[in-house]
Amino acid sequence: MGVPVLIMGASGSGKSASLRNFEPAEVGVFNVASKPLPFKKRLNVANHATYQMITAGLKKNSLRCYVIDDSQYLMAFDLFDRAKEMGYQKFTDCALNFYNLLTVIREQTSDDTIVYLLHHTERDDTGHIKAKTSGKMLDNQLTLEGLFSIVLLAETDGNGYSFVTQSDGFTTAKSPIGMFPTEMDNNLKAVDTAIREYWSLDIKEEDNAKI
Repeated sequence: MGVPVLIMGASGSGKSASLRNFEPAEVGVFNVASKPLPFKKRLNVANHATYQMITAGLKKNSLRCYVIDDSQYLMAFDLFDRAKEMGYQKFTDCALNFYNLLTVIREQTSDDTIVYLLHHTERDDTGHIKAKTSGKMLDNQLTLEGLFSIVLLAETDGNGYSFVTQSDGFTTAKSPIGMFPTEMDNNLKAVDTAIREYWSLDIKEEDNAKI
């Protein structure tokens, strides 16, 4: 049973940059929007990642850490492809496709596999910060953060970058008690280490397999 983790934040808040401390053999990156990573190190990246590509890679499970970069575009591109369709069914299908991806992560990867979804944020009508979806119709079908035990919020003050690990009442950030400090450096490798230590997840030697 793999572990999905949601890393949410505005564009430019340091989500992708948080991968900088991983070594290539440690992580596979599914790059949905195919944007270059914001650092020089070359990681194991699959560009133009679709649901089908991601699902196939996760089922192969040759690594124990994966990242889906710009995961909100999976929903957006799904709806763009069906933009001319009338009715509400496409919103239900869009929510179901995302839910099915999380089901693959939980049920078809090993217990020591962690999959990080890097996801944009938006403010709702009350001013609360939440994970971005493709509109209220989709929100009616899927409460995204409710499907994760760990939701971290990437933030920047213009000088540095950090992860917020608990809600202040105006965000949907959350994490198990004592797993992280309330705020930490945006270092996804350190996050990965903390999760594995907290839940005693075995770390297996990687085989440099492609995703």
